[in-house]
Amino acid sequence: MAIDWARVAPVIVSIGIIITVAILREYSRTFAAIAATMPINIPLGLWIVTSGDADAQRILPDFTQSVFLNMLPTMLYVIVVWQMARAGYTLLPMMIGGYIAWAIALGILMLLRQHFGF
Repeated sequence: MAIDWARVAPVIVSIGIIITVAILREYSRTFAAIAATMPINIPLGLWIVTSGDADAQRILPDFTQSVFLNMLPTMLYVIVVWQMARAGYTLLPMMIGGYIAWAIALGILMLLRQHFGF
């Protein structure tokens, strides 16, 4: 039985990132934040989307545009969590508020994509 590395690699890398952040936070919160925001999932996504496709170069422009646009709701998530942290909220309400903002922004983005076709 052959291992499907396209499915296994993202899980292994994700576990590695979690461990790295946990270790780095003991030494530097800045380095932990850098490790937490490294563009790891994007290369993995590129690899998974293009693996086994004979015309991978045709797929890449649309996929990378989607990645860029989908980062906008994620940035809103971070802004909401940051502002809630500054306002004194605890972790759970911050995460819930962030995810609500992310979901609303993602929904709006999907509607805009459907309406304008980008």
